[in-house]
Amino acid sequence: MPSFTPEDLLLYLYNETSIEMTKAVEEALKNDWTLREKLNVLKTSMQRLNKITESPRTEVVLNILNYAREKSNQEA
Repeated sequence: MPSFTPEDLLLYLYNETSIEMTKAVEEALKNDWTLREKLNVLKTSMQRLNKITESPRTEVVLNILNYAREKSNQEA
């Protein structure tokens, strides 16, 4: 049975594996509970990452806009 890396499993989760690799992973998942557990951990992580929403503070955005305005005025 081939050994799969976390990167292989990530490619599998994102449907970026070849047909042969997909079949090999699916076959291995049927027989290897540790591989299934690793895949479940990656799935959970993926779901958590998809829920994260980050946005910059208003102060940061205003600083960037002020800087751009100042540079624009200096060039004019």
